[in-house]
Amino acid sequence: MKDKIFSDEEIIKLFSETETRESAFRIIVKQFSRPLYARIRAVVNTHEATDDILQNTFVKAWRSLDSFRKESNLYTWLYKIATNEALSFIKNSSKKFSVSLDEDNSIVDFLVSDSLEIQSGDEIKQKLQDAVKQLPEKQRIVFEMKYFMEMKYDDMAQELQTSVGALKASYHHAVKKIQKILEV
Repeated sequence: MKDKIFSDEEIIKLFSETETRESAFRIIVKQFSRPLYARIRAVVNTHEATDDILQNTFVKAWRSLDSFRKESNLYTWLYKIATNEALSFIKNSSKKFSVSLDEDNSIVDFLVSDSLEIQSGDEIKQKLQDAVKQLPEKQRIVFEMKYFMEMKYDDMAQELQTSVGALKASYHHAVKKIQKILEV
């Protein structure tokens, strides 16, 4: 029974009962730590920062699980908390995120194109991080959510309370600015 995967309904039911509340939360941590860690780690550079953000995610989940409205599944709700925590970290920290070089993305393609001298992955990552830091805040947040966190525009629009069109425009402008910064 230790390896059992619990449904959202089972977890919520266990959490709602005082005597099984802590057990339910241990189940949540066990079932969702790995995927949440992976998503956060894709955004931040260090294991330590990822662990801190993951811990903050679970603290916020513990405090607000009673108000979980079941409009989405439990993982989606936790993912949103983790996303908010990661964005707060990025916004408030000079430490930035990592980029996977195997992503099919125009920025990475540009960075490794023939117009630049051959560079290591760390050099490419640092150039991209430096360029992203120069973006206006709104464009930086939209770029980070779309490029690094791979969020869909609809989810971003809901999260940032703006239109999909505005987000697409911000992302487009951010990409163009980053490409221009990297050309220098």
